[in-house]
Amino acid sequence: MSSNLSNIHPDASLGKNVVVEPFATIEKDVVIGDNCWIGANAVVHNGARIGNNVKIFPSAVVSGIPQDLKFKGEESTCEIGDNTIIREFVTINRGTEDRWKTKVGANCLLMAYVHLAHDCFLGDNCILSNGTQLAGHVTIDDFAIFGGTCAVHQFSKIGSHVMVGGGSLVRKDIPPFVKAGREPISYSGVNVVGLRRRGFSNDSISQIQEIYRIIYQKGYNTAKAIKEVEESVKESEEKTIILEFIQNSERGIMKGYVSER
Repeated sequence: MSSNLSNIHPDASLGKNVVVEPFATIEKDVVIGDNCWIGANAVVHNGARIGNNVKIFPSAVVSGIPQDLKFKGEESTCEIGDNTIIREFVTINRGTEDRWKTKVGANCLLMAYVHLAHDCFLGDNCILSNGTQLAGHVTIDDFAIFGGTCAVHQFSKIGSHVMVGGGSLVRKDIPPFVKAGREPISYSGVNVVGLRRRGFSNDSISQIQEIYRIIYQKGYNTAKAIKEVEESVKESEEKTIILEFIQNSERGIMKGYVSER
């Protein structure tokens, strides 16, 4: 169902029960799944691939041209997963030839004024609070949560089940299962509350805490900490996820907190 005041290109593909409010614009190369709602004044540009049950609130802009001077008009996409909510004035740019797409997973909440630059990959069940800004090529894994007005440096990686405090400047990679905050961005403990809410056992949480005690609280450099974790901590899925993330980090992981004296 669309208003007579909306602007929908005749070649755009809209699924069943899609509601398009007045003054919204949907361009030609757009695919929208079933049961979506597009609010007034929202703009869905070419390259958008939107799943089912997605809500795009007024004045949001999805699949805008990348703010990248290297972009030469190449065809690329912006993918939005099922059940994701995109609130007012969110801007999401499509990809460049680096990844060819920007991707937002399923069941995400992007609050007002969030910006996702080109080639960002956002996992499932993520929450980006008001005013959070992601530079290009950022990767965020499942169940990550950002407080308001965070800013994330280009090419940064954030692991799964991470909680980032509001107002944080993220210049380094943040490994999985932790809380991050302060300035400069620092380890603030394991995200115990989030892990319990998602069904992690006490034994798993205790092991994650032990791994990060070795990494952040024993005064080791990263290489020595990894070696001790490999040798002293029993094998588990969580151990593998943490070690692979750290070993594959190109920017380096955030440091532990050092109090001023």
